[in-house]
Order: sequence, then C-alpha cells, then structure tokens
Amino acid sequence: MNDIENENINEENDINQLKQIRLNKLKELQEKNKDPYKIVKYDIDTKAKEITDNFENFENKEVKIAGRLMSRRHMGKASFSDILDETGTIQIYLKQNDILEQYDEFKKMDIGDIVGIIGTVFKTKKEEISIKVTEIKLLTKSLNPLPEKFHGLKDIDLRYRKRYVDLIVNTDVRKTFVDRSKIIKNIRNFLDTKGFMEVETPVLQTVYGGANAEPFTTYHNSLDMGMYLRISLETYLKRLVVGGFEKIYEIGRVFRNEGISTRHNPEFTMLELYWAYVDYKSIMILTEELIRDVLINITGKLQLEYDGHLLDFEKPFLRASMIDLVKEYTNIDFENIKDLEEARNISKNHGIHFENHYKIGDILNKFFEEKVEKNLIQPTFVIDHPIEISPLAKRKDGNENLTERFELFIVGREYANAFSELNDPIDQKERFISQEVLKEKGDKEAMPLDEDFIEALSYGMPPTGGLGVGIDRLIMLVTNQPSIRDVLLFPTMKPYNE
Repeated sequence: MNDIENENINEENDINQLKQIRLNKLKELQEKNKDPYKIVKYDIDTKAKEITDNFENFENKEVKIAGRLMSRRHMGKASFSDILDETGTIQIYLKQNDILEQYDEFKKMDIGDIVGIIGTVFKTKKEEISIKVTEIKLLTKSLNPLPEKFHGLKDIDLRYRKRYVDLIVNTDVRKTFVDRSKIIKNIRNFLDTKGFMEVETPVLQTVYGGANAEPFTTYHNSLDMGMYLRISLETYLKRLVVGGFEKIYEIGRVFRNEGISTRHNPEFTMLELYWAYVDYKSIMILTEELIRDVLINITGKLQLEYDGHLLDFEKPFLRASMIDLVKEYTNIDFENIKDLEEARNISKNHGIHFENHYKIGDILNKFFEEKVEKNLIQPTFVIDHPIEISPLAKRKDGNENLTERFELFIVGREYANAFSELNDPIDQKERFISQEVLKEKGDKEAMPLDEDFIEALSYGMPPTGGLGVGIDRLIMLVTNQPSIRDVLLFPTMKPYNE
C-alpha cells in the first residue's frame, strides 16, 4: 500500500470520527429538547454585504442575520468567527460575559453549522467590520465536516458532483453563478427593450428538429407512444411566427445525445429568437449589439482576456464566407470545385475524413472545421454556408449551393448560429426528404420529416431572420471559465459506481 492510499484511509477515518462526534452532539441537543431540525423559521433583517458595503448606515445598530459558521478563533473568554450568507462573509465577535450560557453552546458548535445572530455592528481595533453578538442560535446542525478541514475541495470531478459543497467553500464559484444569473437577466432585458416577447415551447416532442443532432428518447405512458427531448427550439418558434408573433424569443434547455467535453454537455441552455421581415444581416447587427450589451453591463468593458487571448468586441466583428476562409487557410478554392470525386480526392490528400454520403458542401464544411475554426480568435461572422449543412436556411440569391446563414466564432468556438429562415414549404419538404435519405444511410444526426411543420409553413411564414446562441458558452467567455462544467450548476456526470 502506497503513501497516498495510507493518507486517504487516514483521512477517511478522521472524517468518520468527526461525523460521529457531530451525531453525538445532535443527540445531546435532542435529549435537551433543543433539536435544531425542528426550527421552521428565523426572521432576518440584514445581509452580510449590506453591512460591509454600508457600514456608516449600520454602525452601532442592532442587526439580525443568519448564515453558515465558516471559522472560529477562541481568545480566552472571547471568540471571533466568520459567518457566510448568500452575499458574502462577515465577522462576528462573541464575549462570554455578554451571552453567558449561550457561549458554552457556541463552543460546542461546529464549522458548517447554520446559525442565527443578533448583535450590534462595530469596527474592531484592526478596523474590521464586525457584529458584537448578543444572541446566537443554532438553526441547522451540519453533520458532515467541510472539506477545507482536509486541505480544501481539490478534486475537480468531486467539485462538479458535489456542487453544494463547492459553493460553500469556493467563493469564486459562487460569483460565477451569480454572474450567470445576471447575464441571462441582461439578455432578457436587452430583448424585451427591443420589442421581443418571451415564449415557451414544448420540451417533449413527437418529431425532433431544428438542428443536426441525435436526440434523447423517452416514453409517454398515458399516450402509449415514444417521444423525444427537444434538440432545438426552432420549429415550434417558427410555428408561432406563422401564427402572427413577429418578434419572439425563448431561453430554454435543449438536449442532445452526444459526447461530453469542456465545450459540450448533453443538456444545455439555448437562446433562440425570430424576427419577422428581416434577414440574417439584420440579425448579425442584433447579435453584435446583444453581446456588447452583456459585456458592458456585466464586465464594464468591451475587451476580454480569454484562453490567453485579448479579445476586442468594440471593433465591428469580422465577416467572411466559409469558402474564402477555407481558401485563406488551405489554398483550396471550393468555388471552382464542381465535381464530387475531385472534392473527395482533395480531402484524401489533406487527411480530411469524409463519409460516403458527403456531398461537396459537406466536405467544404469538414475542411472549415478542421483547418479554419481554431484560427478564428477575434469575433468573426462566418457567412454563406453550403446548403447540405443548412436544411432550414434560405438559399443565397445568385448561388443555389449556398445559404443565407452565419455562425459567430470566437477563440475557435461557435457562439451563435443564424439564418434568413427558409419559409418555402415545398423547398423545406424537399430538404427534409434529403435528410431522411441521409438518416437511412446511417446519419444519426439527420433531421426527420416534420409534416406538421411543413403544414404550418404552408399557411405562410413571412421573411424572417432567426438566431440561436449557446448561453453556456457565452457565460464561459464572459466569466473566463475554461469548461462548460464550470458554468453549469449540475453538469451531467457518470455515477460513482459505474
């Protein structure tokens, strides 16, 4: 047995002993009819940050707060401790002569216990804002010791699995999720002021669509039929545009049965919006405005450092076609490639893998993904995508093989996807049928034919611009987090025992 294994066993034994001590304390409290779990309410009037930010308004005033006991420092007949609530920490000062019997109870409390405090705000000789306690009450007994007793919560995997502990001991993690909430609220405010209306569409669907992705399947017992978790918000939102709503959006969870990585989680949050009577160029302008608005309101600036790069969002975002970008980074001009066999040979020569069902547009996209994406550091709108990978976008005027579509790339990652939306029901059905052929050939991510959606389009959908934004990736960028798991409170994880 090596030293690390010995250390883990010793640590586990120590933790088990601490748990037993805490259980014994709880039993003693219950025998004295002081069971903290029977407390149903504790009125508070102040938060820690209110006091520390506005000391002059609270000095010498009595406050009532509650929070988690995070430290304790005994100094003879007095003690200093730190209390953590949702806004931050504040120091409390307890003097034995001031609280008598309660002081003995306090000494039996453990780090992690949740307590209620009544006291007077003051500053110590070291000018630290504190509360001089006149009453302390145990509100909840913590039976598990916090991990900093054993050098902190170091294991990244454990942090994701036990986010509740991560949030207690890592204040920077708490800030990330406060910022996440602010970012989503900011997006809503931005769109609301632009005249968009927020709507909700079904998560359970009988036909999935709106993206090339493999769905999660489920079963509806009452209706006795299989269903899917949505992979996109798109097709139902477009139905609402048909119904007469001209500026709508939804921020919702979508589910894709795909791999897990620093960029991907099978369950993630999307913003999708649709704006009638505009094209993808108007959506480009809106996207720039939206991202700048988020940055200004959350960070106060339009420059960000991320992944070792200084990103400038103040300048107009770059715009370039997929064909031109592939030509720039590979010297291959797909505009002059009209023969599929030629495209396949070029792929082989450059080590680009392709499937048998790929057409020229699919191969162009593979070159872009493998040779270009990683180089797009500054905000870049990649426009004019091939029709083979854009089954829901309008064809580009003057080039039937391309579509009016853009994707926004930053630091080599896609952050937004937008179209001049296809509103021709005949063309849409033909593209769905082409997708069905791909599905029969083994493409699990191809879209199925959605007859109801075709029927909706047949009633007439106005020219419309649509946008999808990966909210989680945007939050990663704004909060400078390296992994999508760092901005999801509860990322998808495999159980311990598997």
